Amino acid sequence: MPTATEPLPGTSDLWEPEVCDWVMLENTARDIFGRYGFSELRVPVFERTDVFVKSMGDETDVVQKEMYTFEDRGGRSLTLRPEGTAGVIRAIANRGLSQGEEQRVFYMGPMFRGERPAAGRKRQFHQIGVEAVGSLDPVTDAECIAMFVHYLDAIGIEGSRVQINTRGVAEDRKEVADALCNYFRPVLDAMCEDCQRRLDTNIWRILDCKNEACQEKVAGAPRITDLISAESRAYFDAVCSCLDQIGVDYEVAPTLVRGLDYYVHTVFEVKHSGLGAQDALAGGGRYRIVPPGGKKVLEGVGFATGMERLLMARESLGHKAGEPAGADVFLVSLGQDAVIPGLALAQSIRRAFEQLRVRADFTARSMKAQMRTANKLNARVTIIRGGDELAKGTIVCKNMATSEQMEIPESDVNAWLRANL
Repeated sequence: MPTATEPLPGTSDLWEPEVCDWVMLENTARDIFGRYGFSELRVPVFERTDVFVKSMGDETDVVQKEMYTFEDRGGRSLTLRPEGTAGVIRAIANRGLSQGEEQRVFYMGPMFRGERPAAGRKRQFHQIGVEAVGSLDPVTDAECIAMFVHYLDAIGIEGSRVQINTRGVAEDRKEVADALCNYFRPVLDAMCEDCQRRLDTNIWRILDCKNEACQEKVAGAPRITDLISAESRAYFDAVCSCLDQIGVDYEVAPTLVRGLDYYVHTVFEVKHSGLGAQDALAGGGRYRIVPPGGKKVLEGVGFATGMERLLMARESLGHKAGEPAGADVFLVSLGQDAVIPGLALAQSIRRAFEQLRVRADFTARSMKAQMRTANKLNARVTIIRGGDELAKGTIVCKNMATSEQMEIPESDVNAWLRANL
């Protein structure tokens, strides 16, 4: 059992230098997605439960087994968000979307699922995702996949594999379901209890089962692309053609359906060997959702990627966590009289140099103790001032890498820092 000061199982405290990598993932997402015309959206971390149930389907594993649901004081059923799309669609519906308008947004932040904690799979995990809502064509599907590949390149993740498939549209589903039922019914006794239940409740979900014995049966199932309408096949062919023309490598995965009921047409996953057996790095596709309380179907395409899993993939490729933040400049104030002038000088340097991290010791400890702190923080420069320097209006500047130091007028400090940092 964790102690009272430990985080709960499936959650983590994040400290530097690890946080530096998280910030890099977030800032790179803002850069890359912004180039494609996506703007950042922030939605609440909890919603009315029906926001998720209605969009994802009440037979999905997320809704059936994994959501953190509770009642507020007014008796309303609320749920911590297990994924990002449903809340984004709710927000866009609330704002309104004109006929023919496309809304491109990205989001990032914590999600919550009551799963058994494992490597890269936590109860509070973090996602970066995008949604292009109002887009109705296969070209946008291809662009969305290409954008994620671009993002992976930018954060140094090589060797990923893009897998795509189609779920067709609602009109295709009866024929697909009948064919799958005819195939799975004779072998159902050799499959898991979930698959046996899904035969009658949501047969598509059998294709998504991760049980090894079930996967052996799934491998021989009829291909969805052979069962859907000519129109749906043409849509899928158009997505594949677009990817070919823009140079995005992919493979068609006949059993890929994704786990949520709102998907239509394109579904895709990106996998990476550095994640082990559970190798999905990201997933997404095209969807149609009717927001709770609404009548208008909102269609879009998007994806979500787990930040923890991105970091695992980076680590498998030898990318190390960022360096500790520490300090660029450390001010040593010798004696109580030097403390307030030290604070004033630190403020002046911070305003003059936006990118520098400036720390100061205000305890008036010994020179030796303060220098130990500077070394611990990996300070690049130390500025030292005591009573003698105060009387003369000077400071002592020390380059910590070379141990060279010199006494200069305080008014020259900015010029010295520019020359030495």
